[in-house]
Amino acid sequence: MFAIFVACATLLVITAGALVTSNDAGLSVPDWPTSFGSLVKVPHFVGGIRYEWSHRMVAGTLVSLTLTIAIWTFLVERRRWMRWLAIGAFCTVVVQAVLGGLTVLLFQPPAVSTAHATVAQTFFCIAVAIALFTGRKWVEEQPRVEFDTRRPSLLTLTLLSIFVMYVQLILGGMFRHHGMSWWPHVLNAAIVAFVLTWTVIRTLSVYSHIQAVRRPAILILALLITQLCLGFAAFLTRVAWGKDAAQPELPMVAATVAHVAVGALLLATTVVLAIQVWRHVPVAFAEPALQPQHDASAA
Repeated sequence: MFAIFVACATLLVITAGALVTSNDAGLSVPDWPTSFGSLVKVPHFVGGIRYEWSHRMVAGTLVSLTLTIAIWTFLVERRRWMRWLAIGAFCTVVVQAVLGGLTVLLFQPPAVSTAHATVAQTFFCIAVAIALFTGRKWVEEQPRVEFDTRRPSLLTLTLLSIFVMYVQLILGGMFRHHGMSWWPHVLNAAIVAFVLTWTVIRTLSVYSHIQAVRRPAILILALLITQLCLGFAAFLTRVAWGKDAAQPELPMVAATVAHVAVGALLLATTVVLAIQVWRHVPVAFAEPALQPQHDASAA
């Protein structure tokens, strides 16, 4: 349950960060790691300070939560790879915090700001994976294995889906932070939609009887449709209607923040699907390697 709480807190931090960016509040607090020279004093919530300072406080809390889960996992978890994953999660959230500080100190260079957003969503995926791996169902269930003989394999499709979404994440970050035009982001959105749809259709048409892969695939489809609608709304409110606005307007802020949050959920759900496919639908070339061992034992 604590791992699920950390994953939910991470999504909250991502949403708070999107509020900062969408409201052009990134430099409202001009120093780091202090805020107006203090680590504990709450500033007056004027203008964008409310967004930037709140984001910092939530992010700082997340660092403490991640340290807690890393120590707990290292002490009680018997699986060595889980201990390393928890340590990796803590290192990732520290990198995320440092990139956030550099974003302020270097006056929001697009590359650093985009890296800050990318690492945030990477940490969210790690947090979701930890919640999955520590869940009772993962620990206690006997996985139903069915070898995949198709090419490309479903595992390849899920990994390709993750890759094109990371490209989309980088392109979107560069666009939001004024380091790139909007059209590469929109063009790659079509590629993301195609690859994800291909992956979902393969999953549901061939392996719908395996609940562990069917559920994330259905969720991916729902999130993809929602994300495309939010992306269109964000494009209209930011590029078509709001490009001459004196300050960020509410429709643009709402559409953009929702677009970022749903994008994070979509990426994390695709990572879950990839993990479940790896567990339940391994690539078929692993099967012959098991056959001789089986024959030898039978003899």
